Amino acid sequence: MAHCIATTSLVPHPALGMPILVVRIPVAVSTTLPSRGMVMINGELNDRPFELPLEPDGAGSHWLFIDAGLAKAAGITAGESVSLSFEVSKRWPEPQVPTAFMELVSSETNALTTWHDITPMARWEWVRWIGAAKQAETRTKRMHVGLSKLQGGMRRPCCFDRAQCTVTGI
Repeated sequence: MAHCIATTSLVPHPALGMPILVVRIPVAVSTTLPSRGMVMINGELNDRPFELPLEPDGAGSHWLFIDAGLAKAAGITAGESVSLSFEVSKRWPEPQVPTAFMELVSSETNALTTWHDITPMARWEWVRWIGAAKQAETRTKRMHVGLSKLQGGMRRPCCFDRAQCTVTGI
């Protein structure tokens, strides 16, 4: 199990239109992970259990998004040092899929069949690819392109660097 002490910070999130609370993983810890891309982990943050993905920062390390529920349970705010322990998980829970994208996919039988046939990790990649767009217009375009690709049987977004950071400001 990996363990580190890290500091939380607030960073802007264009897709959400608000800042998010994150923990940057030290490079020395990140280099022990099996991938420069997204890695699913089980862990504890200030002794509070969680199952979340570590996102790549695009510079050889990773970061962890701390949602409001986990922040409250762990008693943390921005600028605090936290204790983080984790291990890599082979189980990928389902991602939170943007409602508009899921409505598009559900409206087309071939796309929906492909969507149900791919792994949860592949679904995370589609969500990340859509969410990586800084402008709402680009995210909408990617949803329609993604629909077309899924209709054609494409299982993962093409031309997407899995090790890139999908949130500016990290």
